[in-house]
Amino acid sequence: MKLRSDVNACRAVLERSGITFTALPSAGEGDCARTDRTQLGDYPLAPDTPPLTCPVAAALEIWRRESLAPAARDILGSGIARIEHLGAFSCRRMYGGSDGPWSEHATANAIEIAGFVLDDGRKINVLRDWNGEDAEARFLRAARDGAGTSFATVLSPDYNAAHADHFHFDQDGRWAGVCR
Repeated sequence: MKLRSDVNACRAVLERSGITFTALPSAGEGDCARTDRTQLGDYPLAPDTPPLTCPVAAALEIWRRESLAPAARDILGSGIARIEHLGAFSCRRMYGGSDGPWSEHATANAIEIAGFVLDDGRKINVLRDWNGEDAEARFLRAARDGAGTSFATVLSPDYNAAHADHFHFDQDGRWAGVCR
């Protein structure tokens, strides 16, 4: 996907789509250098709207519009007021180890989604609501599955215990096509 490799083309798509964002200056160095720092404006992320790579920002908006919002309306009968996250940037290797491959979080090319607050005030939490067959669990599975069409990699509690409390979304080609 061209949006993953061409920051200028990605930002042009955001502009044409009417998505407000700020292109931030580069930060960090070495394996944790962030040359593509894009911050969405007026976006329903909480506790804040972290800088992301443009491809992650674009995928987040596509997922929200095309999958997440329709799933919330269809399954839960409400819109999404807020998407709760655990962060995007963390200069670390995968699983926090001292060696091994660098995490996509080292360059903010990933975000971890922990839950949602609906327009009607209900809170849906990955850790609490993932298991079962009720509407909340069905919504979370639909949210995860819908993300698989926007992000290169989607990990959920079904992947491993490290993801029991959140969804991991990234745009790395290394694990492209993984959605579980």
